[in-house]
Amino acid sequence: MSDRTEFLDLTDPDVAKEAIADFNLAGEPDTVPLSEADGRVLAERVDASMDVPGFDRASMDGYAVRSRDTVGAGEADPVTLDVVGAVHAGEEPDTAVEAGTAVEVSTGAVMPPGADAVVKVERTERRGDAVDVRTAATPGENAMPAGDDVAAGERAFGPGTVLTSREVGLLAALGREAVPVRPRPRVAVVSTGEELVAPGEELNPDAGQIYDVNGRAIAAAVRDAGGEPVVAPQVPDDRDALVAALAEYAETCDLVLTSGSTSAGAVDVLGDVVADLGEVHHHGVAIKPGKPTLIGRVDGTPYVGLPGYPVSAQSVFRAFVAPAIRDAAGRPPLETPERAATMGTRLRYDEGRDRLLPVGLVTDGDGNALAYPVDKGSGATTSLAHADGVIEVAAETVLLEAGDAVDVRLFGTEVRPPRLLGVGEDDPTLWRLLDAVDRTRYLSVGSAEGARRLDGGVPDVAVVTGDDPPAGERLGGWTREWGLVVAPDAGVDSLVDLVDGDATLVNRSASGLRDALDDAVGALADERGETRAAITDAIAGYDRVTRGHEGPARRVAGGDADAGLGLRSTAERLDLAFVSLGDQPVHVVASADRVEKRGVRDLAGALERAPETVATLPGVSWNE
Repeated sequence: MSDRTEFLDLTDPDVAKEAIADFNLAGEPDTVPLSEADGRVLAERVDASMDVPGFDRASMDGYAVRSRDTVGAGEADPVTLDVVGAVHAGEEPDTAVEAGTAVEVSTGAVMPPGADAVVKVERTERRGDAVDVRTAATPGENAMPAGDDVAAGERAFGPGTVLTSREVGLLAALGREAVPVRPRPRVAVVSTGEELVAPGEELNPDAGQIYDVNGRAIAAAVRDAGGEPVVAPQVPDDRDALVAALAEYAETCDLVLTSGSTSAGAVDVLGDVVADLGEVHHHGVAIKPGKPTLIGRVDGTPYVGLPGYPVSAQSVFRAFVAPAIRDAAGRPPLETPERAATMGTRLRYDEGRDRLLPVGLVTDGDGNALAYPVDKGSGATTSLAHADGVIEVAAETVLLEAGDAVDVRLFGTEVRPPRLLGVGEDDPTLWRLLDAVDRTRYLSVGSAEGARRLDGGVPDVAVVTGDDPPAGERLGGWTREWGLVVAPDAGVDSLVDLVDGDATLVNRSASGLRDALDDAVGALADERGETRAAITDAIAGYDRVTRGHEGPARRVAGGDADAGLGLRSTAERLDLAFVSLGDQPVHVVASADRVEKRGVRDLAGALERAPETVATLPGVSWNE
């Protein structure tokens, strides 16, 4: 008998949202010092207990006068007044303005008795104990009466006001030392799983260990929503450990969030744990990503179990949990901006669930927004890091065609699509060039895929290797030396040594480097009169691949292989030996209709200046 639990009855997403919205996360108001009030939300109305300013105040440097004494004054016919004193900010006036007199004042000074206006110093000329006034002043000119900013008894702010630096400034002007604010819900953030390691601690990839992404990301999202995250140490997938952790945080927090252990696997026991400690309201939601979401209570405390994959966890939190935290903290509902776009690629989807599809945005040659999927799966953190927003795809939608109109819900008002979207080969020389281009997004998908995507019309540029670059505007390029990065004393001096010896190799996944090695193997097979398959079968590890231009070399450096496919620059950086197998041209090609786009122009300029401004890496030379 299987001990796996299947999701037979998935909850409608709207029902799940309503269940979480019904959690009462709000607590009693807090009183906090004004110095800690930034970002908090007022729990009560705040009335002014004093006039601001508390006195009639000069708004300009100049002379306080009786306006009627300046009638008819002008540049050609000034009025001369006797200067009978001076008042500066923070001083109490010791003289009054009477007929035919003036008092020198500075900005912020108390208006002396008798004065009803200030003439700016620029419109006067001082002559000893007298001043020539060259303009007529009107009553109240360049002066602020007491209470003109805020009058005593006036409503300054209402409950629900989010306190920013502007509001804090006025509260300080009112003399408020502390203010009543809505409490921040305390939210426990508990990551579960034997494989998790806290960032900063030593990682053992061979044991399947990964850094805890959700603990940090969800805590940041809780804080952004107005809550106070309480980040727990990682909890293993052990029933007793989970019971202890949930019971502990349910006692001290307003909401308990976990990530992981909610799926249908045999080790995912959270559903049973929550049922034993409280009650399960919903387990399984008809949405992608986020199907394993668990909603209930633990010892009476609201509880939400987020899926373990980062994309799923963050998507569910943003759509379902963040609104409840914002409401409890008194923050207004997040107004998610939308941007109209057209699909840049064709997308088929037939899973019968609502879907939150992460997409990136790029503008075409006419400035129109194109949306392209960046979903690498729920376990890929870059699915959100490389996205600008999401498209809500209804369950009944099975196909989105390139050119279809879509609405992209941006991740925030601060989202700005990249000025340059590049795809293709990953290359350390390219990274140096991209540093000179503002707001760049680059997707390392390999040369062949980069060329295909450029032909599809989504990216601005593609970076590809080989002698036959794709159609478009070539902006420039370079040549890189490639070959085998080898361990000291590995006994590998050529490709033949891998074929005829017992040294092990780590290869690259789809890339220009992999294409070059495949070509070299084909040439060696022809030279020896053997089949390509015979050569690749003879190389131990030829089908063992890793991603990234440093991936194989790092396996060699770690003692996991004798040789790895890579670049001379990588070998020298990691202090490893290098067997050269040739030089490979790298081309930067722009879409023909994007040549005048700012980001493309910036990259073209960086390439043009590169021979003088970019220090070349070992084994790299600039092409004409």
